[in-house]
Amino acid sequence: MTNDPVLIAYAAKRVGRSKKASWTRIGRAYPHDAGAGLTVILDAVPADGRIILLERDDADDERILREAARALK
Repeated sequence: MTNDPVLIAYAAKRVGRSKKASWTRIGRAYPHDAGAGLTVILDAVPADGRIILLERDDADDERILREAARALK
């Protein structure tokens, strides 16, 4: 498994009357070691079972770098 995830797993829940979605990061997906496919690692499972996988963005990249720097300390 590579060190950096290729997709980030989220759960989205509609909140209040505004119908605005609240997004929670719940995991990540890496290229599978033995060929085609992905290995998904979840830190939580949404009650409705709906998981949204999105490509990483700049904020994800910055968080990954911060976490790696903390691990080196």
